Amino acid sequence: MAAIQSIARVFFRPARVVMAVAAMTAASGVQALAPEHEVRRLMLATEAAVADERWGDAGEYLNRLQVLQASKPPAYMFYRGQVMLEGGHFNEARSALEQYVSSAGNDGAYYDKALEMITRIERQQRSNGNGVNGQAADGEPVAVIEPASEETVDSLRKLYLADSDTGALAMHLNSLLALNGWRDDHRIVRADRPADIEYRVSVGDGQIRIQESRLADAGDRRQVSTEVLPVYGVSPLVRWDCEPLNKACWIYDPRDGARLMQLGTDRDHARSAAQTLGRLIRTMQNPA
Repeated sequence: MAAIQSIARVFFRPARVVMAVAAMTAASGVQALAPEHEVRRLMLATEAAVADERWGDAGEYLNRLQVLQASKPPAYMFYRGQVMLEGGHFNEARSALEQYVSSAGNDGAYYDKALEMITRIERQQRSNGNGVNGQAADGEPVAVIEPASEETVDSLRKLYLADSDTGALAMHLNSLLALNGWRDDHRIVRADRPADIEYRVSVGDGQIRIQESRLADAGDRRQVSTEVLPVYGVSPLVRWDCEPLNKACWIYDPRDGARLMQLGTDRDHARSAAQTLGRLIRTMQNPA
């Protein structure tokens, strides 16, 4: 159990946090290997950690691999899926394993094992009575994107005085995100105080830019970072879930299943935001 809790603390930190740690390490003056050699070193370390069932260590190595600006072997996604599976994150594990199967093909060293693990996830989901109608095994709902009627999008265009479907959906998403910002003390909401974590999206050139503004300390100083989400080749089925113990809802990255946005505890707004993000992705993929 301690090992699984370690995975949750280490492996599932947002990529922005990992990147900040990597930047601090680089600034400390430590001489690093060239990226291609560092990838190989960390892959060997991950392989050894998985073989010894040191899941926390494996998650740490995979986090460091994630932010390296270098190509990674297909086995990276296999180990990512295996570690996520051990942590009980079934949807994210399946996404990683399916990416491994697609990239490595039936000649991949872990092809059969990856398929067996996907079947294991499917069996676990069914035994939990989930995995159907958009509900995942670990309680993580999926925003099932129904075809949006022209009437619905047209009403959004009129509401926001937008000149395009994409613009209307982006403004609607920003409105939903603003209504459900994350607060450390979610019981107190003041109109004159922004949420501790806020998001705003903008679109262009086949990309969705997601700006995160996070309260840095007890004062008013904020840290701002931007995540770029290219829409082509990305599924418009956007997963989300809420964690009452952590007092947060999450929207997951449709590329790899990682946590993308940390929202407040309003399930309806979280579901609507995930659905609207999916509609925005699909609309940008298929412009009229």
